[in-house]
Amino acid sequence: MTPELIALTLVALEHVVLVMWSQALLNRDVGADVNASPRDEMPPLSTRCNRLRRALANHTENFPFFIGAVVLVMLSDSASTTTAVAALTYAAARALYIPAYAYGWAPWRSVIYMVGLIATIIMYAAAFF
Repeated sequence: MTPELIALTLVALEHVVLVMWSQALLNRDVGADVNASPRDEMPPLSTRCNRLRRALANHTENFPFFIGAVVLVMLSDSASTTTAVAALTYAAARALYIPAYAYGWAPWRSVIYMVGLIATIIMYAAAFF
């Protein structure tokens, strides 16, 4: 498996961890009955639960952009040391982003996010040049 596909696999596993962690906190905050409901009316959530729900939303929004970069690199036969390092950098940045968001590491959360975004942009650029 290429480093880019390894990174994609790692990010998918990070997503699963983030879903499980955020759901565990939601379950703790509202109880299993509310968590299993349509959640039309939610009681107040803890700060950490809210942060993890936002981190999950951010991950869900950004994951397709990374998937696209990996697919483009693979299909265009543009894989290189640059794309491998960029993909693994993205995976590492996303792994750090989760606790950075959960524990409120400011301004590091934003710095970590930018590292991942730039790594993804580098992958798109490498496929073109």
